[in-house]
Amino acid sequence: MKKVWRVCKIAGNVLLYVVLAIALLAVLLSVATKKDADGAATVLGKQIRIVRSDSMERCEETDVSGYVIKDLPVKTLLLIDVVPTDEKEAKEWYEAVKEGDVLTFRYQYTEQVTITHRVTKITEKGEGYLIELAGDNKASEDTLTQTIDTTDKESYNYVIGKVVWANFPLGWLVYALKTPAVVVCLIIIPCVIVIVLEIVKIVNVLGESKREKVREEAKKKEEEIEELKRRLAELEDKEKKNEEIKTNGESI
Repeated sequence: MKKVWRVCKIAGNVLLYVVLAIALLAVLLSVATKKDADGAATVLGKQIRIVRSDSMERCEETDVSGYVIKDLPVKTLLLIDVVPTDEKEAKEWYEAVKEGDVLTFRYQYTEQVTITHRVTKITEKGEGYLIELAGDNKASEDTLTQTIDTTDKESYNYVIGKVVWANFPLGWLVYALKTPAVVVCLIIIPCVIVIVLEIVKIVNVLGESKREKVREEAKKKEEEIEELKRRLAELEDKEKKNEEIKTNGESI
């Protein structure tokens, strides 16, 4: 039982630290995060988005083996290097864009939407570029080709930034954390378990303290009984000696 309790105690402490770390991370992200017009979060100059369509999923007709950013399944977390607001820096940024890069951009159909597709062609145009983009997944309904003219500053079609890192497991976790059931399972239930373990710990401490007090009282009573026995024995010895003295005196 002691070993089981020790294991439960260690597990409870680890769980508590994990929950506190997650809570602290959430607070730090909340403080450092800014929201884009369409709700995307920007942390330390990098935009964070989650893939919501299958247009960039794996497709046998598209070879992405030579690219840094490969297929992007739905719920993949993206880290996006945003186009600089400074005109000179923005020009240098576009000069570094090449075919095969994956860009996130705003595009106007019947309404303006956010899309993440791969660059298929770049053509210089005056002081800017015509950038053609398309999804990797040829079987997707979202495989229309888009063209963005970077020289048109008034256009509804513009580049947000380039995808520099992608991670599906982390994206799935972030997406799942938005689900009430997962929040209950990953945060609320562990917190309840930690609270219960702490209550049990407090009860055990109080119980041990009470038991220790009972033991001390019992020990004190035993010592008092032993002291009474000792005194009684001394009285009996004294009475016995008095009897012997009395008997010897009468004999004389």
